[in-house]
Amino acid sequence: MRKLKLQMQISLDGFNSTGPNDEQKWVTWAWDAIKQDVIDLAKSCDTELIGRKLAVDYIPFWEDTLTQPESIMYETAKIKEAQKKIVFTKTLDKTNWANTELAKGDLVDEVNKLKNQAGKDIIVYGGSSFVSALVKEGLIDEFYLFVNPIALGQGVPIFDNLKEWQPLNLIRSKTYEGGIILLQYERK
Repeated sequence: MRKLKLQMQISLDGFNSTGPNDEQKWVTWAWDAIKQDVIDLAKSCDTELIGRKLAVDYIPFWEDTLTQPESIMYETAKIKEAQKKIVFTKTLDKTNWANTELAKGDLVDEVNKLKNQAGKDIIVYGGSSFVSALVKEGLIDEFYLFVNPIALGQGVPIFDNLKEWQPLNLIRSKTYEGGIILLQYERK
């Protein structure tokens, strides 16, 4: 069975975003430090799950980045281009994005169907409410949390809708220049 992996930037106090548009202006820019771990994680997956609210800006950003070989994000854009993208939506009826399908059914059923298909693992990056729903249902198997050296005091947490405790095993931790710490957990 394929695993669903979450990669997410969070604040020290556990928030993923602030403001009505999931702003992440607070994220420590340390691409040179974290790049290889982000790319290795992305390469371990052939499918990406995306919530509809994030997809509207996220997919066009990566499609645009593909036209810019000089961009520092170009290598990541090439990986994303090859991945099948599944946008979870109740409102969209079609997609114009390449290599993208819509999932309109029950979240648990749709994700479990994908996990039972052949292929590499599956990755999700956000948005916050979509990830929170996945966490609530116990669908995320591995967490790759890039903890930023900032406390926000408020924002959107991803663990606020848990039905019950979710014990985790720490697989590894890594500290980067700039103060970011990667915490990799798997569900017990």
